[in-house]
Amino acid sequence: MVYVSEMHTSPPSKFGSDLEMRTYETLTHLQIPFHQVATGEALTMEDCIDIDHRLGIEVVKTIFLCNQKKTKFYLYITPADFTFVTKEFGKKMEIPRVSFASADLLKARLGVIPGAATIFGLLLDSDHEIQLVFDQSVADREWYGCSSGSVTNYMKLKTKDLFDKFLPYTGHKAIFID
Repeated sequence: MVYVSEMHTSPPSKFGSDLEMRTYETLTHLQIPFHQVATGEALTMEDCIDIDHRLGIEVVKTIFLCNQKKTKFYLYITPADFTFVTKEFGKKMEIPRVSFASADLLKARLGVIPGAATIFGLLLDSDHEIQLVFDQSVADREWYGCSSGSVTNYMKLKTKDLFDKFLPYTGHKAIFID
């Protein structure tokens, strides 16, 4: 069981990463309302069950992938209970040999450690080298729940705000797959 605080609608007083601080600055700047909870260290989807209950939603699974040469990168957003198979993802995206990116690439590209991958890492991708890929079922949800850029803070916001305000701000466009 992971500790989960009460929900708040303001940024935390301490940040677990530079990305997390930038996430909250950006959401405030874009006037995107959110609800956030401080947590104990949550590294797995099982750790997120208590977080889901507190937020009243299901936190997404965010997977960072790359091609064999490590020249193309993909941020894949799926339901938490989704069983990921690299071969199936590659087939849907029509790309050969995709694999999980290393912890070093995750830190260099998204500014986070394993377990904290988040869509907000796109704030660090000013060259638009990361392709955002959404499972359609997640894109269709009213609420979007994810890490804010650390393994000790999670949030929810309206999915519509993510697509209408945040992604245009970063300049990233999503591909949708089933």
